Amino acid sequence: MGRLFGTDGVRGLANESLSPELALHISSAAAQVLGRGSGRGLAVVGRDPRASGEMLVSAVTAGLTAAGMDVLSVGVLPTPAVAHLTGVHDACLGVMISASHNAMPDNGIKIFAAGGHKLEDEVEDRIEELVQAGSFVRPTGAAIGRVLSLSGADGQVEGSYSVAGTHQRYVDHLVAATGRDLSGLHVVVDCAHGAASDVGPAAYRAAGARVTAINAEPDGLNINDDCGSTHMDKISRAVVEYGADLGLAHDGDADRCLAVDATGAVVDGDAIMVILAQAMRDAGELVQDTLVTTVMSNLGLHIALREDAIAVRTTAVGDRYVLEELRRGGYSLGGEQSGHVVLPAHGTTGDGVLTGLKLMARMAETGRSLRDLADVMTAVPQVLINVPVSDKAAVAAAPEVHEAVAKAGRELGDNGRVLLRASGTEQLIRVMVEATDPERARRLADDLAGLVARV
Repeated sequence: MGRLFGTDGVRGLANESLSPELALHISSAAAQVLGRGSGRGLAVVGRDPRASGEMLVSAVTAGLTAAGMDVLSVGVLPTPAVAHLTGVHDACLGVMISASHNAMPDNGIKIFAAGGHKLEDEVEDRIEELVQAGSFVRPTGAAIGRVLSLSGADGQVEGSYSVAGTHQRYVDHLVAATGRDLSGLHVVVDCAHGAASDVGPAAYRAAGARVTAINAEPDGLNINDDCGSTHMDKISRAVVEYGADLGLAHDGDADRCLAVDATGAVVDGDAIMVILAQAMRDAGELVQDTLVTTVMSNLGLHIALREDAIAVRTTAVGDRYVLEELRRGGYSLGGEQSGHVVLPAHGTTGDGVLTGLKLMARMAETGRSLRDLADVMTAVPQVLINVPVSDKAAVAAAPEVHEAVAKAGRELGDNGRVLLRASGTEQLIRVMVEATDPERARRLADDLAGLVARV
C-alpha cells in the first residue's frame, strides 16, 4: 500500500480505491490516534451530497464506534462547518466525506483533530501505520461507541444535539463573522449542487443580502457537474441575466470561493486576497500587514500589495502549507489562487461562504463595486505548460534545468518570474512563466519545457 494521505486527506474512486473497508479502517485508526485516552470521546461526521457519501459515512461511523468513539452525524454541510463544529462540540476529531471539486464518482476522507485543525504529517503517519498493520483497538460491551441519531419529527437527537440546530449554529457563526449588514447587495450564488446548497444561501440572506441561488438542487449525482467554481461560465451568465451586483461560485464542499463582477468578469482568488488584505489592513486586523499565499499566486498580487506596503509570505502549493505558515507566524490571512481563503480568527480551514461574506462586507463598507475593488490588481500574463516525464524528481533536480531556470529569471528581472515544480500526484513537471511581455513569457516557457522534455 502506498501513502494514503495526499495534500488534502485521502481521496479516490469511491467503492474502488476508496472502499468502505478502507474507510472503516482509517476511521478506526484515527479514533485510536486522536482519542483522549480516558472516557468516551466524540467525533463529528459530515459529508457533501454525492451518493457514495451515504455508504462511506456508514463505514466511517462503524469504524469510529467500533473504536469506542461516539458519533455526531451532522449530515450535509461544508467542510469548514465540520471543522468549526468539531471545535464547538469539543470533539476529539471531525471527519468530512468529500472529494471537494472532483467529479461525482470520486470521494474522499478529510480528518480534523480536536479544535478543527488539519492533521500534522506525523499524525497522518501514525494513522497510516495502524491501517497498514491492521492493528485496531476493539472495545466490547458498554465501551462500544454510540451514534447520536435522530429521535423524532422535530429533528432532536439523543443528548442535546439536533441536525437543524447544528446547521443554524454554523450559519450564525458565519453571520457574526461578517461584521456588516449586506442589505442592498444582490448576489447570485452557484452552489455546485454541493454541500453549501442550503447553508450558503441561508447565510447570505441572514447577513442581509438579496440572494439568487443556482445549481442548488443536489441529487447525489450532479455535484460539480458543469457548475461551481471550476465552471465559471454559468455564474458569469447568471449575474448578467439577473442584473446582480456580483456572483459567488463554490466547489462541492464549499471550502473555496471565486467571484464575478456585475459584468460577468471573473475575480479569482488572488484578487479576492488583495481585496481582503486591504480591508483587514484598514481595520487594523492584518497581523504584521502580511498575507500568506502559495508560489502559484500571480506576480500581479505581489506588485499590488507591494505598492500598498503589504508583505507577502509564500509557501509550497497546497492549503496545508498555507495553514502551517499562518499558525507558525500568527498571521491573520492566507489563501490560494483557487479561491481557498483562510481567516484564522474565524476558522481553522478555508471557508468559501465566509470568504463571500467578507468580500461583500468590503463592498458594503466602501460603497464600491467589485470591479472597482478588483482593479487594484492587474494580473501579469502567465504561461503554464505541463511536461510529462519518466522521473519527475530527477528532472527537477537536474543541474541543467536549474541553470536554465536561473538564466530565464535573470532575463525577466523585476518584470516577471519563473517557477518550475514537480506535480504532487502525476509524473509531470509544471513550467510556469509570468512576464509583462506575453510573447517573452511564451518563448521562455516553451524553451524550458523543451529542455525538461529532453532531460
